[in-house]
Amino acid sequence: QVQLVESGGGLVQAGGSLRLPCTVSGRTFSSTGMGWFRHAPGKEREFVATFSRSGGTTYYADSVKGRFTISRDNAKNTVYLQMNSLKPEDTAVYYCAARARGASTDREKYTDWGQGTQVTVSS
Repeated sequence: QVQLVESGGGLVQAGGSLRLPCTVSGRTFSSTGMGWFRHAPGKEREFVATFSRSGGTTYYADSVKGRFTISRDNAKNTVYLQMNSLKPEDTAVYYCAARARGASTDREKYTDWGQGTQVTVSS
């Protein structure tokens, strides 16, 4: 059974940074497509970032491009979301997700999800 565990969330002031790790178990990590999504109150869960299984190609939502970076460490079975220049509108629960195939921006294509970690950005 695949298990994803996110951490690293918290309260940060606008302009600050956070790094969210997500550790994956129960699946061959190097062949797993990974993505980050977020869910803010009153909104649908939205795509944030994803990359190809090799990590060579990355995709970002326009709202985070240039501020967020997704990366992976296959030796540690971990994917990271580095978030810089945070804004109050980045406040949400952040989820990592996994799928058996490559990168996708479509949340419906992901089969496994973590429990989420809360990120709150104060103005």
